[in-house]
Amino acid sequence: MAVRTKPIRTAVVGGGGIAQGQHLPGLRVLGDRVEIAAIVDMDGDRAREVAAEWGAPSSNTSVAAMLEEVQPDLVLVCTPPGSHTDAVIRSLDAGASVWCEKPPTLSLAEYDAILEHEGAAGPYASYVFQHRFGSAARTLRAQIAAGDLGAPLVGICHTLWYRDAAYYDVAWRGKWETEGGGPAMGHGIHQMDLLLSLLGDWTEISATMATLGRDVETEDVSFAHATFESGAIVSVVNSVLSPRETSYLRFDFAHATVEVEHLYGYDNSHWKWTPAPHVDANTVSSWAPTQNFASSHAVQLEELVSSLERGERPAASGHDGRRVLELIAGLYQSAITGKRVQRSELTRDNPFYWSMNGASATLKETLDA
Repeated sequence: MAVRTKPIRTAVVGGGGIAQGQHLPGLRVLGDRVEIAAIVDMDGDRAREVAAEWGAPSSNTSVAAMLEEVQPDLVLVCTPPGSHTDAVIRSLDAGASVWCEKPPTLSLAEYDAILEHEGAAGPYASYVFQHRFGSAARTLRAQIAAGDLGAPLVGICHTLWYRDAAYYDVAWRGKWETEGGGPAMGHGIHQMDLLLSLLGDWTEISATMATLGRDVETEDVSFAHATFESGAIVSVVNSVLSPRETSYLRFDFAHATVEVEHLYGYDNSHWKWTPAPHVDANTVSSWAPTQNFASSHAVQLEELVSSLERGERPAASGHDGRRVLELIAGLYQSAITGKRVQRSELTRDNPFYWSMNGASATLKETLDA
C-alpha cells in the first residue's frame, strides 16, 4: 500500500472555542504533515480573523463554496451538533475525509445516512473521541485483548459534571431537536465511548432519567445499567448537576481493578491498577504503561492523519464510531418507555433509531419519500 507523502490539505469548519483551543493547535503540532488550507465560519469576520491567526490562505462562510475552492483532503467539523450531518456529507461527497466533533449526529439514522457517502477506500468520516487514545487506555485495551487481567465482571462509568443555568442560554443547548439529548448525549458520551472501546459491545440496558435542576427539554441526569456481550455489568451515570465534578471509570476484572478519575482529560497519573489478592507482585509490576501521553485531541488527530497517510480507515469511524450512539439511543429508549432495551431492537422500524427521544420522524419521511 502506498504511503502518502504530500501534506494533507485541511479545512476547519467552525471557528469557535473548540476549533481554536483544540483542533487548530493539534494541526499545528503535526507540522508539514498537514496544511491548514481554509477556515469556514458563518461569521465572516471571525473566519477571516482565525484564518489570519493560523496562517490559512482561505476563509469562507459557506462549506459548499470552500469545498469547491479549496478541494481539501480532510475537513474538521467543529460546529453545533445539529449542523454536523450536512457538513459531513457535503465534505465526503467532495472527496474529503472528515473528523467531526461529538456527538457525531443527532440519531442513528443520520449516522447511517453518512456511512452511505463513504467510499470503500475512503473518504471516511470519523469522530472526536479522544479519551480512548491516551497511553493508559491503550495499555488497558491491550491487556484486555490479551486476557492478562482475566474476565471483565463489573464496571462503573460516571460523568458527574456541573453546568449552570447560564450554560443553557445558548439557543441550541438543552433541546432534542438541536442537541439530540442532555448529558448522556453531550457530556458523558466521551466516557461511554472509552468504556465501549475497552469492553466492546453491549447487549441490553435499563435506564431512568429526569430533569431536576435545569430549564431544558432534555434530561439533566440519567442512571443506567448495561450488560455487555462479555457478561460484564456496568453502571452508567451522566449528570450536569454535580458541583464536585469528576469523570470516573472503574473496571473490576478477575485479577485486578483498574480505575481512572479525571475531569476533561487524563494522563497516566490519573489511572490505578489494583491487583486481586491472589496475583503475584511481579505480574503487577508489568501492568504499568511504558509511555505517558495524555488523552487529547492532538493525540487522536495524529493517529487519524497517520491512518489517512496509509490510506486506511481511521479509528472512531464506521461501527467503531457508531457504537456509543447506539448505547445512548438504548439508554433513552429505556428511560422514556420504562422497559429494558436490547441492542438488537435498534433497527429502522424503531422510533428511537430516528431520534433519541423517539418523537421525530422527519429524516425517515425524507428518506422514504
